[in-house]
Amino acid sequence: MPDLVTFNQRVHDRIDPFFARRGVKLISIVGAALFALFAAVWLYFATGLPSADTLLAYQPPLPSKVRDHDGNPVQNFARERRVNLAYDEFPPVVVQAFISAEDKTFFRHGGIDYAGLVGAVGDYALKTVTGGGRARGGSTITQQVAKSLLQDSSYNIGRKIREAILAFRLESTLSKEQILELYLNQSFLGRNAYGVQAASRAYFDKDVDDLTLSEAAYLAVLPKAPSNYDPVRQTQRALDRRNYVLSEMHGNGYITEAQWRAAASTPLGTIRYGGGEHFRDMGGYFMEEVRRDLLKRFGETAEDGANSVYAGGLWVRTSVVPVMQDAAAEALREGLASFDGNRGWRDLGKSIEIDGDWAGLLDRTPIGTGFPDWRKAVILSKDGGSAEIGFANGDKGTISASAASVPKRGGGGSAFSNFRPGMIIVVKDQGNGSYALRSIPEIGGGFLAEEVHTGRILAMQGGFDVIGSSYNRATQALRQPGSSFKPIVYETALENGMTPASIVVDAPFCVWQGAGLGNKCFTNFDHRYSGPKTMRWGVEQSRNLMTIRAASEVGMAKVTDTARKLGVGDYPNYLSIALGAGDTTVARLVNAYAILANQGRSVNPTMIDYVQDRNGKVIYRTDNRCEVMQTCNAPDWDGKAMPRPPVRTKQLLDPMAAFQMVHILEGVVERGTATVLRDLDRPMFGKTGTTSGPTNVWFVGGTPDVVAGVYLGYDQPRPLGGWAQGGRVAAPIFKQWAKASLKDYPKTPFVAPAGIRWVRVDRGSGRRVFGTFPTTVDPKSQVIWEAFQPQTEPRRSFRHRRGEDVAEVAAQQTAQQRRRRPAAVRRQQAPAASADQPAWMRPLPAPQPQPAPAQNTTAPL
Repeated sequence: MPDLVTFNQRVHDRIDPFFARRGVKLISIVGAALFALFAAVWLYFATGLPSADTLLAYQPPLPSKVRDHDGNPVQNFARERRVNLAYDEFPPVVVQAFISAEDKTFFRHGGIDYAGLVGAVGDYALKTVTGGGRARGGSTITQQVAKSLLQDSSYNIGRKIREAILAFRLESTLSKEQILELYLNQSFLGRNAYGVQAASRAYFDKDVDDLTLSEAAYLAVLPKAPSNYDPVRQTQRALDRRNYVLSEMHGNGYITEAQWRAAASTPLGTIRYGGGEHFRDMGGYFMEEVRRDLLKRFGETAEDGANSVYAGGLWVRTSVVPVMQDAAAEALREGLASFDGNRGWRDLGKSIEIDGDWAGLLDRTPIGTGFPDWRKAVILSKDGGSAEIGFANGDKGTISASAASVPKRGGGGSAFSNFRPGMIIVVKDQGNGSYALRSIPEIGGGFLAEEVHTGRILAMQGGFDVIGSSYNRATQALRQPGSSFKPIVYETALENGMTPASIVVDAPFCVWQGAGLGNKCFTNFDHRYSGPKTMRWGVEQSRNLMTIRAASEVGMAKVTDTARKLGVGDYPNYLSIALGAGDTTVARLVNAYAILANQGRSVNPTMIDYVQDRNGKVIYRTDNRCEVMQTCNAPDWDGKAMPRPPVRTKQLLDPMAAFQMVHILEGVVERGTATVLRDLDRPMFGKTGTTSGPTNVWFVGGTPDVVAGVYLGYDQPRPLGGWAQGGRVAAPIFKQWAKASLKDYPKTPFVAPAGIRWVRVDRGSGRRVFGTFPTTVDPKSQVIWEAFQPQTEPRRSFRHRRGEDVAEVAAQQTAQQRRRRPAAVRRQQAPAASADQPAWMRPLPAPQPQPAPAQNTTAPL
């Protein structure tokens, strides 16, 4: 201890005189104060900055990619066009161009370019004193990455300090290559493109690997101010800046003088409008429905979670089939335009100012034109026989008075006479610079196609165009289905004792509603009556009175229960519901028909098959069998039998009754109200629908594999006109879609479930026929194959005696069949029909005998 005291004293004797000097003491105090100030500033501004771990785990926001049923990209959910690439995927010419343009000492400095910083500070001080505007930047690439991470564009010293601190942190955490990778993927380069790959597509419609030297140099000038170097509005300025970058590349030794001169002499070569994607933007209503679903599940922005729609980089596999989707959009649009076209021109009621940037205003006006050759335009001026029009891309054209001579809807002269400058119209490109006036249909409609066995929605069109009308009439519009509801009534009847050959009287039917309301009498569409007919005939001809009688006999409580099980709707027990007076949607009714075609087994409609995060991990799957089984990823065989996937559906309807209903609906196409579809020449079932007014027209039907439905009607229901019927308006739309969509599908028949008995019957009376066979020549052949459940088929046929009432005999026959058939027997499986007995009636000609339809020999799954 004495030695230490002595040593301490000697140190003080030597140092104290030095620090006792006035100058040294002042310098020490100032140095300590500066150090304390620096520490305080560092602590103040460094608070809240990303940590090293955060920087290492940083993932830039990425758009979500949507794919079709085959895995092909079809849509992109993005607010920022961005494609993330690894550093090694950027060609050297791109890296060299950006380094030369932005930070030529990038690989040598530690995050801050001190010479540039001093110059920037001096310029800032000068501009602050003189008020000369914004000071020039002195940021390195590292600082620009820090700025993008901070998401702060404020103009103050505090932001620059935070950038510097974060730049040091970046340099100490990430490699130079990692920092440059972030920069090349993050920088905003105009045209909503973030990153070089997205900009390469936006400006040149190329991938970065295909960029030339001059193109790479042009992209390198954009980070500072893309709008200042716009290739269209600032062409010369962009060329001068690009050539400066080329000279810097030559000065830095990246290119030869010959390369520099050659590249500097080339034009910019940009495209006017950067589509810049390798996928097609398709399926507006379908994709909008997918987007809404994803937003509910994962959120919208990064604040909602790591897997958000607009920042999470999701990969979404959907069930959309592009061929079917395109066909659905085209068929519905043409159907709407055809129906609406003879009613005159309809003014959209929209106008813009044409003194300024009319092209930009027009482009931002939400008007969907539907067809590829229809364009929205604005009236710029009007002369005696023509009008000058402008388009959203800045182009101009003319439309003659003769091309706009159609009358204005609601009166008021011709369309041309109502033109005024600033009015927005829709025109069709006729070629050779000529245009013809078109009108956006006022009538609406919806279309949806669904896969029978899985419920996957293959196509959806919710109106004329999703732009300007995101209301999806396929899923949101509640409309009365009319006669397309009748199969639900008859399905219930088939499950409760009736057969396709049961006689139902087509005659006036009234219901007493009480003393205050009196009788409610129902009528057929044509106000005619046909007397006693078979159930099949009543469905094929869509007879209202026969439907009401069947519903009354079975009981409306059972009918509404069937509608509830099928998901069509929850209705009160009113007889008018049997005629489709209850509201439903296209999506619900199509799914109900899919259940019928699936022999009564439930199917759940879906649009998304599965979703992966940006790293490829599946985070959502519609098919959850593996999650339920928990044995899909077993490390090894456990010696037990292979696990069987659980049944994900349940039997909602009697399978034989469901098949009988489908078989009857095949007759609607062959002989009934949908014969317009007969020449599609494939097994097909369906039902038309027309509501009172008529205010809505429907068709729903399809094949054993695909069911689709369509309706047309005004959004604010009003009569369509007396000639409008489902078979005339809706069924042709379905036909146009089916021709394009089903041409490559095999012509597979509807297969009967085990237990169905095929019996030859007379189509008119429902009686059993012996000694002759149905033919394939005449769809209206008197003899047909009819499907019966066990012990419900006709046992014998009656000869008609003079004076005997046919309806009474048929009714007695039906009653005898019902008494012979206990309810428990209805669901049993039974062998095929018994052998033929001697014929009692005259054989009908059968040039091409038709064998009995196909039938399963095993129990339904």
